Amino acid sequence: MSSNEPGGRAQPTVGELVSDLGENLSRLVRDEIRLATTELKESAKHAGTGAGMFGAAGILALYGFGVLIATGVIALALVVDWWLAALIVALVLFAVAAVVALLGRKQLQQASPTPERTIENVKRDVAEVKEARSA
Repeated sequence: MSSNEPGGRAQPTVGELVSDLGENLSRLVRDEIRLATTELKESAKHAGTGAGMFGAAGILALYGFGVLIATGVIALALVVDWWLAALIVALVLFAVAAVVALLGRKQLQQASPTPERTIENVKRDVAEVKEARSA
């Protein structure tokens, strides 16, 4: 049974409070799980992008190595014009590979394996529940 306060509002019963607590706790857990899922998806996206860029850098470096080998062959067999052109192409490929590798490294550094915001929120929620319980 609920008693009336002087302002005319009814105080909730213990059963209603327990029911509200259960609903709020359930909603809180669902929200935290949703946040953790979002964080992990974002982290996986950065890891995938970084890994793809490292793969692209490896392929470009492989082509650069092939061109560098061809440059050596051309340099021995032909006049300066041919090997100089091949050397310039090889250097450009290596420069592009370096840029892509640095971008991939940056993406991998942004990937975090733990959902940090979710962990902080859960810690805060536990502290608030403990504080409310002791009050």
